[in-house]
Amino acid sequence: MDKARYLVEAHLREGRSVAELAAHHGVHRSWLYKLLTRYKQGGEEALRPRSRRPRACPHKTSLDLEERIIALRLELVRQGHDAGPHTLARHLERDFAEVPSPATIWRILRRAGLVEDQPQKRPKSSLVRFCAELPNEMWQADTTHWRLADRSDVEILNLIDDHSRLFLASDAYGAVTAQDVVSSFRKARDYHGLPSSLLSDNAAVFTGYPRHGKVLLEAELERLGIVFKNSRPYHPQTCGKVERLHQTLKRFLAKQPPPRTLAELQAQLDGFRDYYNHIRPHRALGGRTPLQAYEARLKAKPASAAKRTHFRVRKDRVDKTGRVTVRHRSRLHHIALGRAHKGRAVTILVADLDVRVVDEHGEVIRQLTLDPTRNYQPLEAS
Repeated sequence: MDKARYLVEAHLREGRSVAELAAHHGVHRSWLYKLLTRYKQGGEEALRPRSRRPRACPHKTSLDLEERIIALRLELVRQGHDAGPHTLARHLERDFAEVPSPATIWRILRRAGLVEDQPQKRPKSSLVRFCAELPNEMWQADTTHWRLADRSDVEILNLIDDHSRLFLASDAYGAVTAQDVVSSFRKARDYHGLPSSLLSDNAAVFTGYPRHGKVLLEAELERLGIVFKNSRPYHPQTCGKVERLHQTLKRFLAKQPPPRTLAELQAQLDGFRDYYNHIRPHRALGGRTPLQAYEARLKAKPASAAKRTHFRVRKDRVDKTGRVTVRHRSRLHHIALGRAHKGRAVTILVADLDVRVVDEHGEVIRQLTLDPTRNYQPLEAS
C-alpha cells in the first residue's frame, strides 16, 4: 500500500504528471489511473491490496459434493476400508457424472482436517515393483496373527494372486499347520484353477528346505507341476503384495466387534474378502476391482505336470529290529531288512518309489518298490 499511496500523493500534492511518475518508478500508467480512481471513490482505505481471487469459479466443487466426499471418507474409515482420494473418486463415479480429481479430493479432505501427513513414507521413486503378467501366473501365501475377544492368539492364512490382487483365500486357524496350508490351497485351487507358481516365505508350514526336508505343501505343488518359490530370509518385500494385504485386512478387523470364536472371525474374513474382490477399487489396478482384473485376461497354467523323478541318497544304520526308514511325501515308512543286518551301516538310494539298500561294500541288501499306502514294508513284499 505504501507505494500506491506515495504515487497518489505525489500526483495530487506535488502535481507531478502520471506519465512522469510511471516512467520514473517503473509502473504502467493504467495502473496509476486505477489507483487515482479508487482513491477518489474510497480514500486511503481503497488503496489497500485487494484479493485476486475471482468472484465466481464455474468449475468449483459444489458444497453437496464436498459434503458427500467427507461423509464417504468417514463411513469407509469407520468400516475399516481404504478411504484414500483415488478410492473415493472411484466410489463417487457410481453416483456422479463428473467427479473431482484425486488431487482435488485430497485438498477437500485436508481442509476438513481429515488428512494426516506421513513424512516417514518412502518416496515412490525408491520402489521397484514387480507384477506377474497373467492371472494365476503366481500366487503369494503368508500367515498373520490376530486375537479373539478373550485375547487368545489365532492365525490367519492368506492367499493372493500376484497379477490381479484377487484375494484367493483367507482362513482362520488356531495355529496354522502344514496340513492347513494344503487344505486352504486346495480350496483356492478348486475355485480358481491351478497357478503356474506359488511364492511364500520360509516358514516351517510352507517349506522344509532350511531343514533339508520337504513339507506337505512342497509335495503337493511338486505333484501338480507347480513351481514353488521362496523369499530370501529377512526380506518381506519379496512377498510385498500379501504383506500389504495383511495391513488392509487388519485395519478392517480392528473396526469390527472382537470375534469370540474362530467361526465369527471367519465370517468377518469372508465378508471382507467379498468386498475386497468385488467392490473395492484397487489403485494399483487403475481403479478396477481385483475380480475385474482377474477376469480380463487368460489364465496362466502350470508347466507340464509330467512326473519328475525325485532322487535321494541317505545314510543310515539298521536298527535292532532289522529295519531302516525312509520318508515319502512327509510320511515315514519302515523297511524290513532282517535281524541279521542289525547295526550294519547302509546307504539307501531312492528314486521316487524305487528303493535300494546297499551295504558299505556295495552289496545290495534289498531292492523294492515302496508301497506308499503301508507304513511297514515287510520282507515278503520284496
